[in-house]
Amino acid sequence: MQLKIMPKKKHFSAGRVPLILFLCQMIRALDVPLDLVQPPTITQQSPKDYIIDPRENIVIQCEAKGKPPPSFSWTRNGTHFDIDKDPLVTMKPGSGTLVINIMSEGKAETYEGVYQCTARNERGAAISNNIVVRPSRSPLWTKERLEPITLRNGQSLVLPCRPPIGLPPAIIFWMDNSFQRLPQSERVSQGLNGDLYFSNVLPEDTREDYICYARFNHTQTIQQKQPISLKVISVDELNDTIAANLNDTEFYGAKPSKERPPTFLTPEGNESLKEELRGNVLSLECIAEGLPTPIIYWIKEDGTLPVNRTFYQNFKKTLQITQVSEADSGNYQCIAKNTLGAVHHTISVTVKAAPYWISAPQNLVLSPGENGTLICRANGNPKPRIGWLTNGVPVEIAPDDPSRKIDGDTIIFSNVQERSSAVYQCNASNEYGYLLANAFVNVLAEPPRILTSANILYQVIANRPALLDCAFFGSPLPTIEWFKGTKGSALHEDIYVLHDNGTLEIPVAQKDSTGTYTCVARNKLGMAKNEVHLEIKDPTRIIKQPEYAVVQRGSKVSFECKVKHDNTLIPTIMWLKDNGELPNDERFSVDKDHLVVTDVSDDDGGVYTCAANTTLDSVSASAVLRVVAPTPTPAPVYDVPNPPFDLELTNQLDKSVQLTWTPGDDNNSPITKFIIEYEDAMHEAGIWHHQAEVSGTQTTAQLTLSPYVNYSFRVMAENSIGRSVPSEASEQYLTKAAEPDQNPMTVEGLGTEPDNLVITWKPLNGFESNGPGLQYKVSWRQKDGDDEWTSVVVANVSKYIVSGTPTFVPYLIKVQALNDVGFAPEPAEVMGHSGEDLPMVAPGNVRVNVVNSTLAEVHWDPVPLKSVRGHLQGYRIYYWKAQSSSKRNRRHIEKKILTFQGNKTHGMLPGLQPYSHYVLNVRVVNGKGEGPASTDRGFHTPEGVPSAPSSLKIVNPTLDSLTLEWDPPSHPNGVLTEYTLRYQPINSTHELGPLVDLKIPANKTRWTLNHLNFSTRYKFYFYAQTSVGSGSQITEEAITTVDEAGILPPDVGAGKGKEEWRKEIVNDSRSFFGLKGLMPGTAYKVRVGAEGDSGFVSSEDVFETGPAMASRQVDIATQGWFIGLMCAVALLILILLIVCFIRRNKGGKYPVKEKEDAHADPEIQPMKEDDGTFGEYSDAEDHKPLKKGSRTPSDRTVKKEDSDDSLVDYGEGVNGQFNEDGSFIGQYSGKKEKEPAEGNESSEAPSPVNAMNSFV
Repeated sequence: MQLKIMPKKKHFSAGRVPLILFLCQMIRALDVPLDLVQPPTITQQSPKDYIIDPRENIVIQCEAKGKPPPSFSWTRNGTHFDIDKDPLVTMKPGSGTLVINIMSEGKAETYEGVYQCTARNERGAAISNNIVVRPSRSPLWTKERLEPITLRNGQSLVLPCRPPIGLPPAIIFWMDNSFQRLPQSERVSQGLNGDLYFSNVLPEDTREDYICYARFNHTQTIQQKQPISLKVISVDELNDTIAANLNDTEFYGAKPSKERPPTFLTPEGNESLKEELRGNVLSLECIAEGLPTPIIYWIKEDGTLPVNRTFYQNFKKTLQITQVSEADSGNYQCIAKNTLGAVHHTISVTVKAAPYWISAPQNLVLSPGENGTLICRANGNPKPRIGWLTNGVPVEIAPDDPSRKIDGDTIIFSNVQERSSAVYQCNASNEYGYLLANAFVNVLAEPPRILTSANILYQVIANRPALLDCAFFGSPLPTIEWFKGTKGSALHEDIYVLHDNGTLEIPVAQKDSTGTYTCVARNKLGMAKNEVHLEIKDPTRIIKQPEYAVVQRGSKVSFECKVKHDNTLIPTIMWLKDNGELPNDERFSVDKDHLVVTDVSDDDGGVYTCAANTTLDSVSASAVLRVVAPTPTPAPVYDVPNPPFDLELTNQLDKSVQLTWTPGDDNNSPITKFIIEYEDAMHEAGIWHHQAEVSGTQTTAQLTLSPYVNYSFRVMAENSIGRSVPSEASEQYLTKAAEPDQNPMTVEGLGTEPDNLVITWKPLNGFESNGPGLQYKVSWRQKDGDDEWTSVVVANVSKYIVSGTPTFVPYLIKVQALNDVGFAPEPAEVMGHSGEDLPMVAPGNVRVNVVNSTLAEVHWDPVPLKSVRGHLQGYRIYYWKAQSSSKRNRRHIEKKILTFQGNKTHGMLPGLQPYSHYVLNVRVVNGKGEGPASTDRGFHTPEGVPSAPSSLKIVNPTLDSLTLEWDPPSHPNGVLTEYTLRYQPINSTHELGPLVDLKIPANKTRWTLNHLNFSTRYKFYFYAQTSVGSGSQITEEAITTVDEAGILPPDVGAGKGKEEWRKEIVNDSRSFFGLKGLMPGTAYKVRVGAEGDSGFVSSEDVFETGPAMASRQVDIATQGWFIGLMCAVALLILILLIVCFIRRNKGGKYPVKEKEDAHADPEIQPMKEDDGTFGEYSDAEDHKPLKKGSRTPSDRTVKKEDSDDSLVDYGEGVNGQFNEDGSFIGQYSGKKEKEPAEGNESSEAPSPVNAMNSFV
């Protein structure tokens, strides 16, 4: 009977396990126990293309297994290789591996060739691949003379490498003499052929050590090309040496290259072809030159580039597609762009394929009389040819076997016998390669045997898959059954899965899965069984995860990580930083559940992970540490992440689901967390709620769900900049209905009337209802009675009113949710009260204690609590001012109210008016309102100090007197006894003089002070007094008059008789102005006006000057001696100006010029026209006011404005000063000398650079 194996997965069903016969069954890689007879199988061999190191011995591997053990032989270049004739060649014992000893003598080149190994025993022969052995080569560069390269700025350049051809090909890179890699960029880069390309050269590219290196990894050698020298020149950088070495033609041609559109350096032309083999990496290259440097873009015509297999290298000049297939064939276009244009190149890609397996032949184990097939299917481009061999010999010339029939890529076996055992080789080949596979046919008759060890203990974490092994063998193929317990029946529940290799899978192992399981294997020749044991452990969980932290540099940070685990497992806690070990630094300390970092530095920032590992599972949680400066500095401007995409729901259970997504671009700021939101399309469509948050490193979340909700999910990413926009919504998922798992919140019982109880609660929303038909069971009873609960079921409302209750009685209340599936858990009891009524009793024994003139203390006796008939909220005092003791007239004003919370029996009344009569009463307050008022109680407040006088004015100022007028205080707070006036003079330096005190009767409102000093400012302090003391003072200032007009506004005008008005503009910061030059004993009219946003406003007054008297001040400007002195100075200045003017016209020097000659500046001195030497400053130089560096006009003439402003130029840095009468009082002085020049080269000839500049 044929050996049979089960399908890949087979679920048990009720009843027996059906026996299914396969007439033609392919056996997939079935391992035969090595104690049974079997043909050889090649287990290890050297690669097809075997490149060896010529400095080491050659080892060609060939290992095989079989029963009896196989013998080995070799062919070389298609003929038998007799190893016994070559003393350098040995074969390892028990193996077919060849060792060729070339280290003592011999050369590797001698043993180049194609080798093939054959392993043979009595059941057949297996062969290896053709192994091509070649020694590696790392040749030297050919000698060549490299001329220095000189280019002008902006030209393109290709530095050739042309490395020697080695085996395997060398790795190329460019370095300098110091073995430092040359910097590369979009402008300068290395091509796939090793050449160094410059899109345009710059002066900084100048160097003498451009060196191409070839590294041969196989022999660990590096070969070096001769250095290349490059010189980049530009007109602006030429020196004398460069100019001398260039002829005129070269000199004028050495101009900077103009900007130009791109052209391709490689590949050439507009189109090119590229062929690549399937499975390799397709590399396409485009390098362009141009100025400015071009940028490269890639597109695929009539298609898109594969998202996950496309990569860009070499600054996007190289496009790479990994694991290329025939679908990647087509036209690829590279585009080079700069500001002046674009150029395109199309590369036609053809993907060929060496043979690859569709279905490789597998070992076939059959029992005598069974049927079977060997199938060998391969594909390639072009289509590969299929050839069969048996025991290494083409099947066409092999001994005939009546049990086999060949049909193309399939061999069919019928009624096999023991002699049908053999090894078959399938060879699939085309022009790009070949595939060779060995597959044996082994005819055996064996009872079942269990290959898995007995009594293995499997330990699995709860809610994870459990896999119980039962490796078996038998011919025919046994059937497998599993049992749980010693007397259990065959497992047939849906939760078990049987794999074709005998393994029993429990997809979700629970605690009740613990136990002993028995595997039984049966075929027609016998039966075998084996027991294994399963234990289910609690998962390891992190119940307190480390949290995101932002700390300042130099401070301390602590991360907490608490782990809960199975008691029989010992966890190992490890802290990681950025997925690596913690720094070896004493600042990092781990203590039980905490990681502490002290003296935090910028390098400490990153992701810290707490990893808890047991022998069965591991969990981890991460947190980001962000280190900021003590004084925050502006951060670089980045952006929020792009939204996640590709949301997918898996593992959909009643109360959980797994959500996965793909993160969007983090836009240069790492994603710190993902926020998951959900929408309940059934109850709150369009409204999104927070579901969960996970670390920015996760892309999967296990979400806990509620029953009877139609879920949709979306995900947002967050980084240090902010939060992304939401992703697209996931597919919808409707969970099953269940009974409510919670009761309404905020249950209260408050009466609105004295005879009712209103029970209210916050209803469950649709999300919390867990199913249809949401209702509430409302129950209540008196707290202090023995009554039973009264209950009623109401619809989905938020209150229920109980009528006919006693006034303000405590009740116990509970509200329970229910729906069509069932009741929620038993609710908690809440205490409430029936309705309140107004208090019945007023507070008694009200007493008042006056503390001072503005404060009184009130006491009262509390009312009985039963009379309150509600929640006592406090006591309320009404008080009002009933009578003024000073005016003796009774009048009522607005009542004031003060409320004292709780069961207080006293309170303070602040802010009372002194010297007043007050009345008050007290009432008790509950939730319904106020009770009756107590009997009115009156009290008096004593006198206090008065407020400040309402106003104070100084009027009628004279030469030695001032009159004060005032209004009494607005709040006398008692009987005024007197006023006190204090004053003192203020001199011109704002110093205060002696203080004078003056008492004024209380009935006065005007007072005149005599015998004051003339033209003197006084400061006044004025306040009232009662018997208690002095009140607040008011101050004012005033000036006695003599020849001033008093306190005036800014704009002042005065006139006498019918004369014209004289006008003076006064600074708006002054408050007075003195009128000078008035005639004694004359009447004047004065007008003072002010102009502002509201227009011009003025007022007038008339005054008369006093009789003539001796002046107390002398005006120096009117003195004769001063006028004479000024005239002499003016005359002297005029003479000096005339002399200077004459000397200038005659080319003379100023004293200033002499100073300048002493500190000559060669950079700015003028030159004489005849001999080019530097001359003096002359009058012809003064085309403008004298300045250093001015040039002499070519006509040596003096313009009219030559002498203008010359006095200013020779001043002390400011304009000359003039007296009020216009006379000049300045003096000549030279300008401040500039710093002397750092050298004097005025006599030297012009430099070559200056000469060259003249051509430009």
